Amino acid sequence: MNNPSDLKTIGFTPFLYNSDQAFFNVRSGIPIIDALSRSSDLLYLAKSFAEDAAFIRDTDRHAWAAHYLTVMGKALLDDVIQTLMPRPARTKTESETERADPTS
Repeated sequence: MNNPSDLKTIGFTPFLYNSDQAFFNVRSGIPIIDALSRSSDLLYLAKSFAEDAAFIRDTDRHAWAAHYLTVMGKALLDDVIQTLMPRPARTKTESETERADPTS
């Protein structure tokens, strides 16, 4: 396994959808330590806004802020997880196997 400090996000994880189309994706190439740190910051702010939303009944702006911050923090974490998870070995496709087999 690579040194974790050398690993970077893969930029795969989409977030904030309209119907079935994502508005945003995590960017690739972000050092995972930075992605984890930023995710922690986003989720801390989301927690604070969620607490405010629980006590302030005259507006829902705190709840929406918490929602968006949570979605962004989760996307960063999901992308880091995708970076750290071992990918299955690629197998030959059927057409590649046929080309390699001289009896076909």
